[in-house]
Amino acid sequence: MRYSRDMIGYGETTPDPKWPGGAKIAVQIVINYEEGGENSLEHGDAASEAFLSEIIGCQPWPGKRHWNMESIYDYGARAGFWRLHRLLKDTPVTIYGVATALERAPEQVAAMQRAGWEIATHGYKWIDYRDIPAETEAEHIAKAVELHTRVTGERPRGFYQGRTSMNTVALGCEEGGFEYLADTIADDLPYWHVHKGKPQLMVPYTMDANDMRFSSGQGFGTGVEFFDYLRDSFDVLYAEGQAGAPKMMSIGLHCRLAGRPGRAIAVQKFLEHCRKHEGVWFATRLDIARHWARTHPFQPRQRPSEMAREDFVQKFGGIYEHSPFIAERVWDGEMGAIHDTPAGLAARMAQVFRGASDEERLGVLVAHPDLAGKLAQAKRLTAESTSEQASAGLDALTDAERETFQALNTEYVAKHGFPFIIAVRDHDKAGIMAAMQARIGNDTATERAEAERQVMRIAELRLHDALK
Repeated sequence: MRYSRDMIGYGETTPDPKWPGGAKIAVQIVINYEEGGENSLEHGDAASEAFLSEIIGCQPWPGKRHWNMESIYDYGARAGFWRLHRLLKDTPVTIYGVATALERAPEQVAAMQRAGWEIATHGYKWIDYRDIPAETEAEHIAKAVELHTRVTGERPRGFYQGRTSMNTVALGCEEGGFEYLADTIADDLPYWHVHKGKPQLMVPYTMDANDMRFSSGQGFGTGVEFFDYLRDSFDVLYAEGQAGAPKMMSIGLHCRLAGRPGRAIAVQKFLEHCRKHEGVWFATRLDIARHWARTHPFQPRQRPSEMAREDFVQKFGGIYEHSPFIAERVWDGEMGAIHDTPAGLAARMAQVFRGASDEERLGVLVAHPDLAGKLAQAKRLTAESTSEQASAGLDALTDAERETFQALNTEYVAKHGFPFIIAVRDHDKAGIMAAMQARIGNDTATERAEAERQVMRIAELRLHDALK
């Protein structure tokens, strides 16, 4: 089974985005322009809108218009947009514009363009795509691009559907003209997604630093709460940037929500807070996407989870000495992006090794060669073992040292029934000999457990070499 989700991302150490001017943080503000694109009988929909409004718990009204809901959306276009525009007209902003909403907003679109804001597409209609067939959603994406181009004069370079299906990202990739997709909340930095062998840049969005939480029961109640959350998010990310790991911060606004006076003040205070700090890069999402593509272009890399079984076993079958069954069982089980890293694949192989029968685990131990033994002298070690023993100087022993090793090997095997095993890359020659002398005295159960731990450590080190 191949697990589709990437649960590792950049891991513990994130890449340096190298934001322009050495900025400690990239602040990216989105205004969602949806007014006029929402569900309404007048827009050809089957029911009224029920999402992201002041009416918490509202349900669609099938076959009916909803006066209060429509007027809430009207407020966003008539008043809320202009309040946010006054606050942000000198700040880089990305508009997520629903195509049918933009078509009904010529004055607002002109103001967006005068401010130099990026206008990305927010889809054709602002509807829920979870149950809509992929073919229909693809048609809507094409219609969104075409209508957006007619309304604004240029095609959108970014795409955020928002109310997605499991097909949305794939369809966005296949459209072929987007420099970035934003339907992800998976990271604090852009990242490359590969679809059918082709890379697509993802610029993550947010649902936490987002005024949509004014419309939910567990969200923001006042502008003070919204400002506090934005400020705290900024402060944590800014501190991470000062420590050498800059990130981006996305803020999501809606004209009918943050455009209300008691909430717009939170946006104003947040801007003032940001501007008290040096090294803050306000940017559109397209600015960030283009910077990332230049600074961190897509680099294809080997992904074990995507290898054919034969190729996987050929490459990794020797990680556990002469025991390809470990690699075979790893490939036959669940694999995903987490197993494309040395640590992830080592953990999965160790899990399979621990789950093997007692006889199979003993077979892995017995498959290991004696250290500095007869196989080494005859140059019959595997490439991995040859390199490992050489790294500790075991290929250049004096006659006396060799005799000592061979005597210890013989005594060890006679007592425990398997060769002495140690991750030689973690030790020098003297340390290895000292460990042999100390461990010979262990009881076999203790030594068996230690030998198995060392086998897993050897595998981990080998995988770091194999996946460089």
